[in-house]
Amino acid sequence: MIKEFIHLLTFALEDFSRNKLRTFLTSLGIMIGVSSVVLLLALGLGLKEYIRLQFASLGTNLIMVMPGGGGGGSLKSMGSSMVGGISFDSRDTDKIKRIKNVKVVAPFFIKFLEIKGERDSEYVEVAASTADVYSVMNLEVDQGSFYDKADADRGLKVIIIGPKIAEKLFGTIENAIGKKVDLGEQSFKVIGVPKSKGGGGLGGASIDDHAYIPLKSASAWNPNKTIYAYYIKASSEEVIPELKKDIENVLLKRYKKDEFSVGEMTDILNMVNQIFAMLNLVLVSIGAISLLVGGIGIMNIMYISVFERIREIGIRRAFGATNRDIMSHFISEAVFLSLFGGLVGLIFSYLVVLLIRLYFPAYIDVWSVIIALGVSSGIGIIFGIIPARKASSLDPVEAMRYE
Repeated sequence: MIKEFIHLLTFALEDFSRNKLRTFLTSLGIMIGVSSVVLLLALGLGLKEYIRLQFASLGTNLIMVMPGGGGGGSLKSMGSSMVGGISFDSRDTDKIKRIKNVKVVAPFFIKFLEIKGERDSEYVEVAASTADVYSVMNLEVDQGSFYDKADADRGLKVIIIGPKIAEKLFGTIENAIGKKVDLGEQSFKVIGVPKSKGGGGLGGASIDDHAYIPLKSASAWNPNKTIYAYYIKASSEEVIPELKKDIENVLLKRYKKDEFSVGEMTDILNMVNQIFAMLNLVLVSIGAISLLVGGIGIMNIMYISVFERIREIGIRRAFGATNRDIMSHFISEAVFLSLFGGLVGLIFSYLVVLLIRLYFPAYIDVWSVIIALGVSSGIGIIFGIIPARKASSLDPVEAMRYE
């Protein structure tokens, strides 16, 4: 078996060496297709890992309470909670704080506002909360300082802006400290900039693009003192299931089950995994179109190769080659062409991913390699069968007479 494989490989390499340019161009379609599939999968895996890391940076013991349908810990309707639904208030805050195993509670009022600085302006997501927001969001000071409980209780017009906002409005992070910004129709003093954390913000945006102000300082936009959501840090990860039930039981005394949602990081990550499973399927389907085109290209070239070598096939048949020998020979050529294109595409994808990883956590997993090589060899077999059968069915006498 090994001897036969080596024999077929030798013959195929000899045939390819006769026309190197055609061999390369034939494999190019497979190379592009494999590269497309592998790179798309690598980017999808990278985005999934990026989101996982950002949620992990917030901590695994974080619970979110938002208005909106679902209840019972479901997050499927949290996206609609900003429009309509119930509104929490200070009574809910006090009740949640008294629940056992609650370490920190940060109530949020969210508002999209235009913020204007010295150099530019930007529409940002402003999170109005208490001084507990830093503990809940795992924020650390880069420049300046954060407002404390006394500042929050007094409703001072101070603001914490993300590093990206600071750079856009003032050129550098350091230059932002102590400066005034216009937030809507009001003026706030920038007192601090947190360290960069990347994505994973309250509304799915980057934390670096957020601004934070004391909850009482948002009275101009929130006259009814309503609360959009709660971020709650549990005393430990182990108590989260019990704590979620306790929070639900407390809120059920005021609201119906389908009027609020209590969820945790694992709920969101599970949802993200489901989304990316479907996304990867779509990405592979898109890349498969390139592979299909490459396979058709191989079939066309193999047909040309059959007609170019009709006389050779006749001579081989005259010297005792069977139909199976001829068919194996042409199928092996198609498979080797596909594998060559697949390997080159895989190497190219790996080099591209190495460059991408300098800025983004994309990576190639084992399944991507298996899919790439498996699909490329499968295409060689599938699209090589028809030309191979054509070659094996030639009449030896007629083939030897062919000019």
